[in-house]
Amino acid sequence: MDYKGIIIEESLSDKGILQKVKILNTEVEPVTAEHQTPWLKQWTMHTVEIPEVEADSVAEAISQALESEHNWYADFKNDKYHYIVYRAKVFKVDRQQPDLYQAAKEYGISLGIPEYQVDFSPQIK
Repeated sequence: MDYKGIIIEESLSDKGILQKVKILNTEVEPVTAEHQTPWLKQWTMHTVEIPEVEADSVAEAISQALESEHNWYADFKNDKYHYIVYRAKVFKVDRQQPDLYQAAKEYGISLGIPEYQVDFSPQIK
């Protein structure tokens, strides 16, 4: 089963990764104080689809493509697994074991990502 997720274009130092995924939809969202990214005016959020057989390699490619000046993540999931991708670190969480989300959440918080942005509840579609 293919994966779906979100990649924020402004999080990428190498936008070439967007050529490796199928973009289903793009929304531009003005940055607010809640985003905690005052150096940006907007987030360009691409809803993407990733073939199951390419998930591991795309996760690694996204991990390398995320810019290093600020801390970002991207994520994508199907019914079985949820990839949470930080720069140089990838979590592949079995969605049937929700306790495994804790490590991914704690890692994001340790980078300074706001806690509300790393709520990876398995109930979220």
